[in-house]
Amino acid sequence: MSGSSQLGEPPKADPPPLDTEAPAPDASTQVVTPPDAAVVGAGVVGTAAESPDGVELASPEATVRARPAGPSLSLGFNLGKVAGQGEDSDPILRHGRELGLVGVFDGMGGAGGTVYDTPDGPRTGAYLASRVAREVVERHMLELLDPEWHVDGAAVAEALHDAVRDALVQRLAELKAPPSGLRSKLLRALPTTMALVALQRLQPDGDDWAAHLFSAGDSRAYVLTPGSGLQQLTVDDIRDHGDAMANLREDSVVSNAMSADTEFVVHHRRVGLTAPFLIVAATDGCFGYVPSPMHVEQLLLSALRDTADTEEWSAALQAAVSAVTGDDAAMSVLGIGADFAGFQHLLAGRAAELEARFISPLDAAADRVRKLEQELERARDQRETEQAQLWAAYKPQYARHLAMSDTRETS
Repeated sequence: MSGSSQLGEPPKADPPPLDTEAPAPDASTQVVTPPDAAVVGAGVVGTAAESPDGVELASPEATVRARPAGPSLSLGFNLGKVAGQGEDSDPILRHGRELGLVGVFDGMGGAGGTVYDTPDGPRTGAYLASRVAREVVERHMLELLDPEWHVDGAAVAEALHDAVRDALVQRLAELKAPPSGLRSKLLRALPTTMALVALQRLQPDGDDWAAHLFSAGDSRAYVLTPGSGLQQLTVDDIRDHGDAMANLREDSVVSNAMSADTEFVVHHRRVGLTAPFLIVAATDGCFGYVPSPMHVEQLLLSALRDTADTEEWSAALQAAVSAVTGDDAAMSVLGIGADFAGFQHLLAGRAAELEARFISPLDAAADRVRKLEQELERARDQRETEQAQLWAAYKPQYARHLAMSDTRETS
């Protein structure tokens, strides 16, 4: 297990428990505005003015709230390339005033391509693994999460490891599959990745949160903030230790994933965050088919900018991911510290900066390459045509003697 740290003793409080409703399968959107988290001016940044309570809104650059808000925006979706056969599970998306839980699981189709007979029909090991792991992890975390919980990250990671391993081993035994005659380090029984974020507010109604990250494999958790943009929180478990840009080019092999027959590690990290921020958990179908990591942020921000509410944002994200991905794709997003309109306003400047500084130059360079490649292809076609024409003109004289009757003597 990786290193861990504990949260300090939080002040006594009696917030509501985590919501118990899970996102609907395949495509879901849920917007939550806690009734006890009043929002002045609907969380929208504006010019200096007076609030309905007569309080002057002094700063046009700050989201003004009567009290710091908890989770107020959420969405999740699961896009299968083949209907009913997607190997990503539905994402985890749970939240209360002081707590949050966001996670994704990606069944590894290459390593877990073995097909098993189930009551629901044939299913790959990858399909089964992601769903078994999701169910076990969600149940385990809901039992543990509490506003006054002292998070021992290493202990939780160890507990998740043991619970998932035992569940996968049991499920494999239930499948009663004959042993495979294939021997390969790339094949695994019921393999899946995990990227999970457990959020805990450090003080009631405060803006400071602890994000406990639990991961195995190459699914990712991110945080998106107005000041810093998109930041990756989990470390990819891949054989080649390149950065996110290098991995887009190399598509390195996953070096650690949860499975029934191979030892694995559940890593833990703790990151401190200050609201407002968006937590994003995503499988590689959401980020592995874009030109750069910057385009992942653009995908999120452009969809946010061009939509009217969270439901439209979710639909736009699904359309954008579907347009580029070559894999199943699952994502869950939880916003803390502002509502949809607030995040839309807070991130507008970041979206413009990202477009001007990174996306436009990258897209322009890619466009130049495409034009040069097209020009090169045209030049090659022209060369082939001219070569054929010139050879046709040259060949008769060149092969004149060869065209005569064969007068070679034989002995």
